[in-house]
Amino acid sequence: MAVPETSSTLESVYGFLIYAVPAGLTYGIYLRGRKKRERAAEQGWQEAVEAGMVEPPSLHPVINLEGCICAAACVTACPEGAIGIIGGKAKLINPAHCIGHGACLPACPVDALKLVFGTEKRGIDIPQLTPEFETNVPGIFIAGELGGMGLIRKAAEQGKQAMQNIAGRKIKPRAGQRDVVIVGCGPAGIGAGLAAHEKKLDYVLLEQESSLGGAVFHYPRNKIAMTAPVTLPLIGKMQFKEVQKERLLEYWQEVVGKTGLRIQFRTRMEKIEADPDGGFIVQSSQGPIKTAQVLLTIGRSGTPRKLDVPGEDQSKVMYRLIDAAQYTGQHVTVVGGGDSALEAAIALSEEEGTTVTLSYRSEAFSRVKEKNRQRLKAQQEAGRVRVELKSKVLEIHKDHLLFETTAGIEQLKNDAIIICAGGILPTPVLKEIGINFATKHGEVED
Repeated sequence: MAVPETSSTLESVYGFLIYAVPAGLTYGIYLRGRKKRERAAEQGWQEAVEAGMVEPPSLHPVINLEGCICAAACVTACPEGAIGIIGGKAKLINPAHCIGHGACLPACPVDALKLVFGTEKRGIDIPQLTPEFETNVPGIFIAGELGGMGLIRKAAEQGKQAMQNIAGRKIKPRAGQRDVVIVGCGPAGIGAGLAAHEKKLDYVLLEQESSLGGAVFHYPRNKIAMTAPVTLPLIGKMQFKEVQKERLLEYWQEVVGKTGLRIQFRTRMEKIEADPDGGFIVQSSQGPIKTAQVLLTIGRSGTPRKLDVPGEDQSKVMYRLIDAAQYTGQHVTVVGGGDSALEAAIALSEEEGTTVTLSYRSEAFSRVKEKNRQRLKAQQEAGRVRVELKSKVLEIHKDHLLFETTAGIEQLKNDAIIICAGGILPTPVLKEIGINFATKHGEVED
């Protein structure tokens, strides 16, 4: 007996509804969530514009809008939340937060991203190097971030390759000279140092800080530091892929302990001079070092700018806030007027029993994020932070500071001082010895 046509039609309608209604609901929920995320991204971008924080500090992604299909894979992959979706396209919405992980690049399914240094408005000076990482000054090599490589895994690889090239030249040092001096103990420096150790060279690794890691050491707590594995000389391939700052630093400490890597901490490279007898003299804060060759593995943040006041050489003086918890219950002074200074003062004020004073030489904070301005104001009104504009530190003593404000000079109780005054870039020192640089305005990073 034939099934009535109306019954067949009803079954088709019911079948369609069974699948279509859930699909429609799911799609509606997706669209609602997408609109919410886009609004958040637009707000983040607007805050960056209002704060004047639209120029990324280092390596960063540029998105090809014509090629972008809005898969949002780059948004998900970015550990810093620096990328968002606006108008159906990916956009770098928090440029100041981008630290060049590069995780967004392989995540994009249509290759609509490229990693670059510099922007159309703000160029970045990159040294001109040979394929062997040698500068135009024979015997001086550069690897890592300063040379245009912001990715940790690639910087470490560059350091290793540069040192292999140096060893392969088989230049015999004169009496009293080292084979090579490595400046900077970040990823590139560690890779280079391990390669020098493996090649049994007479080397020393100079680091201006009291700990290794370079820029990684100054990342906030729990920040994702590396998103792909790297192979190190003497050690082999690291056994983890995505890793947070603390674990990476711990791993590097284990590497140093295992290999006996020769690092001279708290030694700042101040100048490089040509030795009249051949090779170079590296003038450091601990004295001159003669060497046949030099490998620079320093970052782009440069040497912290100092106050140049009596007592600044004490161990309680720091130039970045690493962990606010270590200052719990102490009297801390923060010096500076940028976002890093405000964020440090706010973080410290949230620790139980910590007394915080924020000192800034100008009469108002400029070019800071509105969110930081409001958070500081709230902490100030709550009595958690003392803000002194048009003030300066005159002297630093063991348990106090001499502090000048508009009301006069006072003695301020102090257990620690954090100076957030920016850095002095290394380029002038390198140009002085004759190293050539080219200004990059968004060219693709190889």
